[in-house]
Amino acid sequence: MKHSEIAPAMSAHQGPLLVISPMRWDEACFSVPILRAMVAGELAPLVLCAEEMFEFWQSVPDLEIMTHAPKAKAKQIAVDLSAQNFFRALMWEHSPLADAARSAKIVQRIGPEIDGLKKYLTQVMPVRDAPLDHRMRFYLQIAENMGVDASKPEFFAPLGSSLESRNDQILLCPDSDFGSSHEWRLDRWQEIARRLIDAGKKPLVICMEEGRKLGARLAEALGDEVDRQSLASPANAFGLFSDHRLLIAADGSVPHLASHFGMTCVVLFGPNDPIWKRPLGKRHAIVRHHVECAPCLLEKCPLDLRCQNELGVERVWTAIQKAIEET
Repeated sequence: MKHSEIAPAMSAHQGPLLVISPMRWDEACFSVPILRAMVAGELAPLVLCAEEMFEFWQSVPDLEIMTHAPKAKAKQIAVDLSAQNFFRALMWEHSPLADAARSAKIVQRIGPEIDGLKKYLTQVMPVRDAPLDHRMRFYLQIAENMGVDASKPEFFAPLGSSLESRNDQILLCPDSDFGSSHEWRLDRWQEIARRLIDAGKKPLVICMEEGRKLGARLAEALGDEVDRQSLASPANAFGLFSDHRLLIAADGSVPHLASHFGMTCVVLFGPNDPIWKRPLGKRHAIVRHHVECAPCLLEKCPLDLRCQNELGVERVWTAIQKAIEET
């Protein structure tokens, strides 16, 4: 079937629109406002995602969800999709799920014109690549091409309970699933935790079970002066995000998910670009020491990790104090 350049405006009369969830947590968070706009526009979106993402997508009101097992192959997922008789599907990225949608012979397969994905599509949408845009602009362009108005502020509002009902305990997450180059020095995390304790706080340290385990090492160093929560995945922290106000974290999936559930975040950036990949919302504080080799976006630094080593405690502490006052 020949590609068309721009997908036509969608209609609920065509049946549910299968929307394939982005595989990364940060990208999933960036796509949420578009899904909320589709729900409001009565386009009947149904999200296909891994089981791990079910609770995340369930937090979006009135959204239908279909999950697949963690190790399910594209062929098996295609069988399940074929049984649902979907006519149209939207996909944002190249993934095994895009392959499954094609194998299921979904007639209308819509998505952006990006490397690796085009071969799975029947209708291609051009996207502009502007280096100073937030990543959210990518998803907004797709919505505009589909005739969906996603510009309303309510589509970008955080989800979850009100701040008045939340715990004042401050969450700390030194670990990053983006790689070791995205993590600040342990001794400086200890200094920040110590200052919070001296200010009468008892932080809760999120300890991720993968990577360098900075959270576990921080909690071990501080002992009973902090609480700790061990997590196998960022998905296991959704309850914490819904119950707390403020998170101090390394750049990674955790602050994006915390923002989704309504927390205010102080995020320590290193090799990533905060203009491009900061959490959604104006309430967050971004702390970064800019160096000439950034943003390199690398998981491991080939040099001396200067973007992290030159980020001082006083600069981070000033941002934290301001966030505490305003949250």
